[in-house]
Amino acid sequence: MTMSSPHSIEDEAVATEATDVATLLSENASLKDRLLRALADAENARRQADRKAEDTRKFAVAELARELLPVIDNLQRVLEARKTAQSSENDALLEGVETTLRLFLQTLERFGVKKIVASGQRFDPSLHEALMEADDASHPPGMVTQVLEDGYMIHDRLLRPARVVVSKKQPPMDQGSIL
Repeated sequence: MTMSSPHSIEDEAVATEATDVATLLSENASLKDRLLRALADAENARRQADRKAEDTRKFAVAELARELLPVIDNLQRVLEARKTAQSSENDALLEGVETTLRLFLQTLERFGVKKIVASGQRFDPSLHEALMEADDASHPPGMVTQVLEDGYMIHDRLLRPARVVVSKKQPPMDQGSIL
């Protein structure tokens, strides 16, 4: 019968222990990595939920505001008609309409709704809807010459484009007809 030397059993135990420690360290590193990834995923999900909640809060009134824009348009038409009529009849009523319109626009502005400045600006298809082109020598081509219906933004999003008339390129003068 052969006896193993005491050193070989001890050496074997130390080697097994070292392997076990290495395995445990590897598992520990793996678990730490998975924990960090799970924490990062949770943080990303929280940030995304916060962004969605903020967008919902900011744009919750968008549909209501969109539905109210025709009311603003009609109030503006009443005031425009008054300017062309030049009558002192119903001045108190028209003053009330003017005040109502101003309050209405101020209220919408508190919720992030703002009128798009279009007149005299270069035509921008992301903000304007061209309803027609017009010959207008006083403006270079591609400029908004008239606003038919105001456009509105809510924060950084388009609520309704401004409906506009855009100047078009002037046709070249026929050299043969100048005589």
